[in-house]
Amino acid sequence: MTSPIRSFQDKTPVIHETAYIDPACVIIGDVEIGADSSVWPMVTIRGDMHRIRIGERSSIQDNSVLHITHAGPFNPDGWPLTIGDDVTVGHSVTLHGCTLGNRILVGVGSTVMDGAVIEDEVVIGAGTLVPPGKHLESGFLYVGSPCKQARPLSDKERSFFTYSANNYAKLKDQHIAEQNK
Repeated sequence: MTSPIRSFQDKTPVIHETAYIDPACVIIGDVEIGADSSVWPMVTIRGDMHRIRIGERSSIQDNSVLHITHAGPFNPDGWPLTIGDDVTVGHSVTLHGCTLGNRILVGVGSTVMDGAVIEDEVVIGAGTLVPPGKHLESGFLYVGSPCKQARPLSDKERSFFTYSANNYAKLKDQHIAEQNK
């Protein structure tokens, strides 16, 4: 089987030793993944024309696509992709050249586009489109296509961020143990 981790133009992904990388994903190029993070089946993380950084205890779930915006005549600096700590990225999410802070939930099937900035402690509802350049303020639920601020987050919802991150850190340890049998 081909390795899911591939170099591109002398850039090799740097994966923390405690991260879980499913053998059925693909990670290419200038990518760094932090401690206790997890990348699940059929995820594509393609840092081939700019950098991708994923923090600690962040989970990138099945079928998600993470890419960047290259530097060129329409965007001289391009857009890297940055994901903070304790971020849960749901199934089939597309993140493209955007910045996500810490303690964020990106709902199933959502898309976050080039230059968008998501502050800490935000919930992006399932199926939401965050358009290019949009700035989402901390402490709110956002839904819709294009997204709109729906309401402030409750204390219970805010506590879910670290619960989810810790839950996926435990689950990735179980998967690592299974693979090492």
